[in-house]
Amino acid sequence: MSRRSASVASAIALCFLVCAPLSASAQTNVWRTLGDGDGLVILYRHALAPGGGDPADFDVDDCSTQRNLSDDGRRQARDMGRQLRVRGVDVSRVLSSPWCRSRETADLMDVGRVRELTRLGSVFTAPTSVAQRREAATRRLIERHADRSGVMILVGHQANIIDLTGVAPTSGEGVVVRHNEQEPGALEILGTVPAPDIRGGP
Repeated sequence: MSRRSASVASAIALCFLVCAPLSASAQTNVWRTLGDGDGLVILYRHALAPGGGDPADFDVDDCSTQRNLSDDGRRQARDMGRQLRVRGVDVSRVLSSPWCRSRETADLMDVGRVRELTRLGSVFTAPTSVAQRREAATRRLIERHADRSGVMILVGHQANIIDLTGVAPTSGEGVVVRHNEQEPGALEILGTVPAPDIRGGP
């Protein structure tokens, strides 16, 4: 394991110890916030894809070499989109990491045309310099959305979301953020969108 992936793994372990699930009232407030969602962004971790990372010789253009969604993960991805539609969230853009598990999640959510962005690609084993460039580019993307209508969906990876927010989402969970106008480059974290329960889904 590289030094970077080890540090990400430590952050995930720490979050499991100190991060408590949102209360029902807090989750209700998140949905209410998204109802007035101009300029907001949901940073989604892709749906359930058993395992961790990717094989050493993976090819981003060849899904057969990557860690992919399970059948439960595909059902979870459909439910992620259903959550947004049922609550009437106005999705204006859907952007995805080019990794197959993220792209498939975004496609199955079915909340808008999906566009892939390299900057959203996994940084779990990436050199620190690459991770920093991708983080900075994603922050600029979120800042540019601040004055736009609707909610922008970014479907990517846990390590990237940790870098941006310090939050380690579970598979299928989303972190709701917006650009902090008082602090250039900073994000305001508004809450999380809970991951659909894969045990009892349709």
